[in-house]
Amino acid sequence: MNKLEEMLDGYEIPKVCRVKQYFDRTRLENPEEKLSFLWKNKMIPIKAGDRIAITGGSRGISEYQTIMKTVVKLVKEAGAVPFIVPAMGSHGGGTAEGQKHMLDILGITEESVGAPVVSSMEVTEVARTELGLPVYIDKNAWEADGIILLNRIKTHTSIREKYQSGLLKMMAIGLAKHKGAAMTHSMGTPNLGPNMVRVGKAALQKLNVAAGVAVIENGYEQLADVYVVRKEELLEQEPEILQRAIRMLPRIYLDDIDCLIVCEQGKNISGTGMDPAVIGRPINRRPNDGPNVEALGVLRLTPQSDGNASGCGMADFISEYLRKEINEEYTSINSLTGMHPEIAAIPVTLKTDRLVFQGCIKASGQIIKDKIKLVIIKNTNSLEEIYMSKAALDSIKDQTNIQVCSDFMDIPFDEKGNLKLY
Repeated sequence: MNKLEEMLDGYEIPKVCRVKQYFDRTRLENPEEKLSFLWKNKMIPIKAGDRIAITGGSRGISEYQTIMKTVVKLVKEAGAVPFIVPAMGSHGGGTAEGQKHMLDILGITEESVGAPVVSSMEVTEVARTELGLPVYIDKNAWEADGIILLNRIKTHTSIREKYQSGLLKMMAIGLAKHKGAAMTHSMGTPNLGPNMVRVGKAALQKLNVAAGVAVIENGYEQLADVYVVRKEELLEQEPEILQRAIRMLPRIYLDDIDCLIVCEQGKNISGTGMDPAVIGRPINRRPNDGPNVEALGVLRLTPQSDGNASGCGMADFISEYLRKEINEEYTSINSLTGMHPEIAAIPVTLKTDRLVFQGCIKASGQIIKDKIKLVIIKNTNSLEEIYMSKAALDSIKDQTNIQVCSDFMDIPFDEKGNLKLY
């Protein structure tokens, strides 16, 4: 036992029980059918022979492959020729190969959806904002006969405008590739939201956008609905879709947490790896939208992140397992592009998951075992089934949206000290 392990050895981890939280369950059962109906009803202006670029983002959208495959099919039915353009700003290490690889990981390939992926970091300046800043767009998308903006609409980790993560952002940051994403973020984090809107609107005026295809998810990461909007409808309809998505957001039903353990973070989960509004770690100098969390530990990085651990700097402790998965170059590029270098900082790294728990307990300042409000979640998108200590459970004033599903138990670790809950 080394000195650090000796220091943490006496900190006991409280027992936990499994708790179900209940959120909005709205679910779209036949997305292909509804998407096809909306598409035909909107009379999307695509002609035979047109080359149509479809945006492919880096997020793990529910039923992503199905939605993309259906859009490709609809474009082909019009006699046009679809291709997919990675639209993910600086993700994938800011390289064409890295961005294509990210789509591969998400199941978006020519074999799976029926259209080739054309990946390049080359951009064309298509406009200037009213502040004189250049607006860049992926060269292949710009040269196409039309563009279909495909994205999930949801809240953004550091933007609080009427447009957040969605179709407008797909133009301002996603299609802008590394060069354009860096420009959109260049005015600093306090100005990111307004600048993103300015850039997106300027791009929309210049681009031949054939349609926008937007999806929203319920509180269980399931596809709740799909929308098709024409270019002239986008600015009016996107904020309305966002408000519906906000009403479906899941959360942890606690106001104060001593120790929060996040089993995995990832770029497929949130732009910052973990949603700051869930973990109570605001960025962009914003007020805290989530619970007050004294100590935060993170255990793993999702494979879909491809080594990009941007966001881990919000944690107090990470496991050695996560640390070994970090690609520092990818992480630095992404966080610097987003003007958040602090969220790429490597937290205190502890050898095992058990030590991460014990480190959080010590850092929380609450050393009486029975009073420790401990919460364990899989990730910030999966909040239906979580684990709570008795002190945490008892602190929830309104328990109408939760259900206790097990007795209190010792947290299961394997012989190496790794967590065995999820």
